[in-house]
Amino acid sequence: MSLHSVSRTSASMINFDKLVPALLDNRALSRLIYFREGKSISQKLAGRLQKMFHGSVVPCHKSADIPLSIKAVQVASKVDTIIILSGDADYVELVRHLKHDGIRVEIAAFPETTAEILRQESDYFFPITVEYSFALK
Repeated sequence: MSLHSVSRTSASMINFDKLVPALLDNRALSRLIYFREGKSISQKLAGRLQKMFHGSVVPCHKSADIPLSIKAVQVASKVDTIIILSGDADYVELVRHLKHDGIRVEIAAFPETTAEILRQESDYFFPITVEYSFALK
């Protein structure tokens, strides 16, 4: 939704092939989990995330907030950093909880739609721009 707002078109999609390596900055990737709100999930995207990043797509009936939060807490003991691709202030308590447990929490989101409190609570903020997107044809 943020990308559509910033790019002013609903035909834009995040280019994970560009974004994920930029987020990792030469760090190893343990697991990529994409929580997708809504019923329709692109099998092409799911396959690409699996192939490129050993990732998985988790469909969420309504909101991704609760499933993402539960999974983040579950994997926290196995990782040193969690990157959340959202600027939603609903994640502030999750960020605080993870940081309390010694996990580095990074937020990657569009600056225009990111809650300032989420930026402040995170260990690092990665600004996503339209350069990390492409338009569907």
